[in-house]
Amino acid sequence: MTPISLFYGIIIYMYTDKSREYKLAHVHAVFKEEEVIIALTGEVLDGYLNQNKLKLVQAWLTIHFDDLTANWRLMMNGNEVFRIDPLR
Repeated sequence: MTPISLFYGIIIYMYTDKSREYKLAHVHAVFKEEEVIIALTGEVLDGYLNQNKLKLVQAWLTIHFDDLTANWRLMMNGNEVFRIDPLR
């Protein structure tokens, strides 16, 4: 599983998780031992991430919504996803 972005120590992954099927398009954000699964709309689906880091991820999701949506479609069709610019 290759990260699609990395910023401020937060690693963002997009992959299908066969053990947990979420109907909404989402990403996995990991910071140290914390992990959150968050919809592309910014809604937390599962897990925990420090509030400050969560706000950074939500801002990044807003900025890159179109790219993330395109990546989700690629992944759902069995194609490779592309890297997305980090939050600056």
